[in-house]
Parts: sequence; structure tokens; C-alpha cells
Amino acid sequence: MERQSEGILAFIVLSFLHGVLASAAVEVKPSINPAVVGDTVTLSLSPATSIKSGSWAIGESQILTWLGEQQAVFPSHSGRASVNVLTGALTLSSVKVSDSGVYIVQGTDPQLKANTSITVLEAVSNVTLKATETSLTEFNSSAVITCSVSSGSSLSLLWINGSSEVTAGDRVQLTDGNSTLTITNVTRYDQGPFKCHVFNLVSNETSDSVNFTITYGPDNMALTVNGQNTTSFSVGSNLTMLCSAQSNPPAKLQWAFRGALVNTTGPLWELFSVSKEQSGPYSCLAFNNHTNINSTITTNILISKSPGSGVNMWLLPLLLLVRIHS
Repeated sequence: MERQSEGILAFIVLSFLHGVLASAAVEVKPSINPAVVGDTVTLSLSPATSIKSGSWAIGESQILTWLGEQQAVFPSHSGRASVNVLTGALTLSSVKVSDSGVYIVQGTDPQLKANTSITVLEAVSNVTLKATETSLTEFNSSAVITCSVSSGSSLSLLWINGSSEVTAGDRVQLTDGNSTLTITNVTRYDQGPFKCHVFNLVSNETSDSVNFTITYGPDNMALTVNGQNTTSFSVGSNLTMLCSAQSNPPAKLQWAFRGALVNTTGPLWELFSVSKEQSGPYSCLAFNNHTNINSTITTNILISKSPGSGVNMWLLPLLLLVRIHS
């Protein structure tokens, strides 16, 4: 009787140790992880193990059980879950985002227990941008763009201006999970193109671009005479004055002389065979009728007789000799 008890005890201990060792040695490996909604995922045991009976669960919820060749699938996974009764591998078809979680296999013959986590994500599709207004005025308007998707889960979002990433700053706000971009007091450098790049672990997509028309200026004016920096010219010279201003839309340009408007508009003013009386301040006036901003640049031009118009000093001794001998 004593020997029989010892034998039973030894069998129980060996069975327990076998179960512990089996549990420690077995891993569950998903065929896909992360998976896309609609995929088929198989959770296999590694190394391959023959399990005569056991169960699969996700968290606390049972998926199925099996004994020999018989298996019973719980209603939550009816039609979507099955087990290989020889290897214990679980196959899930048409997976959903809600199928994400910790999967636990528990064998009763032999005894083992193992688990793994899988993530099911919805692929990103149809990324679109919408701007509240695309015609803006520099320093007086805010740009607001919203990025949206038709589908996708566990999304990350990146804003791009041209080839550079847009990050939050003094004038830049990213709200609603980064899906809304707001730029306050826009400048001429905020025209775009802006794009929204949305991604998760299984997919990514970039929106079409949005551009802003930003009115600004006139400013940063420049005025050149004959393409030179000098403002002194000889009587009889021809002068070509060129005026420019940074402005959107292009500024209307008007010329003035000594503070009085002249009948010349546009970036070019030409004067031919100038006289001394034409010395004085020349101004170019710029006006943007969208921003209602005026800007002016002035240059003072001096017209004088050329050195060649009088008697050269080196000729005076020669003239004196001619007068003495005459």
C-alpha cells in the first residue's frame, strides 16, 4: 500500500513537472502581427506540440475548447475561429480591431499554458484636407487646415510644408490630436504647399496639397538709375530709372519729381538728354489695393556739367604762350 501511494505521488509530481516544463518551453507565435482588418491570423505553438485537449481565450473571454477531434466555438467567435486539434494552433479569420488583445492557450493534455499579444489595425484610407479660407492677408489672417481620414485606427499624423515638417511654435498650433493646423498672423512664407501624412503600423497615406494665396506688401523697395549705385550724372546723359517692390498682387507704381506726381507709371522711367534743372529728388510710390499699403523710395540725382565742357587746366600754359607770341 505504501509503495502504491509513493507511485501515485511520483506520478503526480512528474505530471506537474511535465506541465510546468511544457508551459515554460512553449511559445505562441502569430503569423501576422500587427494585422490589418480582414486578415486571417494563425496563432501557432512553438515548438510544435501535440495537444489532445485544451482551450483558447482572449483575456477573460473564451474563444473555443477542444477535446480530441471535437471543438466547440463560443458565440463571440462563431464562424471566425477554429483550432487545429493536432497542434492546438488557433486560426482567426476576418479579424477586427476588437480582436486585438492577449491570447491565452491552455492545454489539459498535456498541461501547458502560453500567451501572446496581437494588434489589429484598420488601414489608412482617403486622407483629405480642408481649409477654412485660402485667400489671406499677411499679418492680419490665420490659416486653419483640418486633416481627416475615411478609415484608419491608432493613427499618427505629420504636417508638411513643402519638404519641411511643421511643428508647433509661437504662431503654429496643432490641436485635435494634431488633425487641425492653425497658423496665426500668416506671413508670405506660409503659402504652402501643405500636406497631411497619416500612418499607422500597417499603412500610410498622404493627402493632396493645399496652397494659400497671401497678399502682402509693398515693401523692400529698390530704385536704380542706369543700373548703377551712383546718383551723379553729366548734362546730356540719358537716365533709365527702375523701381521694384515686393508685393502680392504686384503693386501699382507711380513716379514723382520734387514731391509732385508726374504722368509716368510702371516700373520704368526714362529721361533723355537731361539738364542741370532736372537735378533733385526722384521718388517711386507703390500701392497695393488689396492690402491698402503705400510705400515710397526716393533717390537724389545731381546733374552737372561734364569736366570736358570747360578748359582743361593743363592747356592753360600753352594758351598763355600762344598769347605772348601773338
